[in-house]
Amino acid sequence: MHIESIRIKNFKALQDVSIVKLPNYSVFVGCNGAGKTTLFRVFGFLKNCLQNNVRVALNAEGGRNGFKEVVTRGHEKETIEIELKLRIRITGGERLVTYFLSIGQESNQPVIFREILKYKRGPHGSPFHFLDFERGEGYAITNEEDFEKPDEELNRETQKLDTPDILAIKGLGQFERFKAANAFRQLIENWHISDFHISAAKGTKEDEDARHLSSSGDNLPAVARFLHESHPGLFAEIKKKMQDRVPGVSNIESTVTEDGRLLLRYQDGAFKDPFIDRNVSDGTIKMFAYLVLLHDPKPFPVLCVEEPENQLYPELLEELAEEFAAYAAKGGQVFISSHSPDFVNATELQNFFWLEKDAGVTRVCRGSDYPLLASLVKEGEKLGQLWKQGLIHSEKLKQ
Repeated sequence: MHIESIRIKNFKALQDVSIVKLPNYSVFVGCNGAGKTTLFRVFGFLKNCLQNNVRVALNAEGGRNGFKEVVTRGHEKETIEIELKLRIRITGGERLVTYFLSIGQESNQPVIFREILKYKRGPHGSPFHFLDFERGEGYAITNEEDFEKPDEELNRETQKLDTPDILAIKGLGQFERFKAANAFRQLIENWHISDFHISAAKGTKEDEDARHLSSSGDNLPAVARFLHESHPGLFAEIKKKMQDRVPGVSNIESTVTEDGRLLLRYQDGAFKDPFIDRNVSDGTIKMFAYLVLLHDPKPFPVLCVEEPENQLYPELLEELAEEFAAYAAKGGQVFISSHSPDFVNATELQNFFWLEKDAGVTRVCRGSDYPLLASLVKEGEKLGQLWKQGLIHSEKLKQ
């Protein structure tokens, strides 16, 4: 799976943003208020729409006013639009799938005006609509794998959803007969949108069977235990990296307390007894959590992380950036936002983007689109340092 492009219209400050030819690893920078968080919230918004419904997702973004607070100011009579182009493996082959979602409001109620899932059946012609819904009614194709049949002979199964604020892929995507919807639903369900909280990761937890780090990191002890028991080689690699990067850490273990709860303990080489995680620095916990996330034996297809530099020593950031890049190289797609010059210094030009805001509207700039910036990097300048000096701006980089 690979997201090739994303187009967003009327989602808060993202009045009309389009990013094409997305690499597997993308790092976004921008001044406070430029729209980085809003860009990343689009991923969370889509996942929330799928897990709940559009009304809940809008209220999560805009409070009780929902749609009116999420839609770009001055465009309240228009629709919020999100379009993704992704390469997904469907019916035995990799296909360029387009998902389009248009959300509006009628009688002060949120409504999905249009939801489309389409891709080309063959090398020629236009993408075919395998799912097409308007205001809660539409159809999905049930025999899309029959590529020998002409379009007009495909089986259309009509459906009417309970309410017009429910995604069609939420219900239809549960069934194997709707191949495209099923594949796309599974993809969104497996997006990891990090909302890591040190306080949630620390302390004793109920003993549970957790194999993947949660968004908040609250199951870190359980995932560490799973890796130790089921993937000892990976866990040993994580511990070795912690020992190399965090002074004093000589061992990490996930133990079970007398009352059956899980606890992380860290061994400092200078002391005989290990420390429980409540007595360990926030930076140590966070570095360990990121290494656990990035060494998952079954990587997330999409990983979104905002400002991973928080609580970490600056000298660790270039190495952390390299870990994220390595994760992407293995197949997972990674989106990072950062304010740290040290983190950005480890970013290649083709992976670098920045956001600017003008008159309340955000635009996204790609580093490799600016020859002057490419020339500066070729001469040995670091992207992070250029950003810190205030030299990375579209007007300043025009030739």
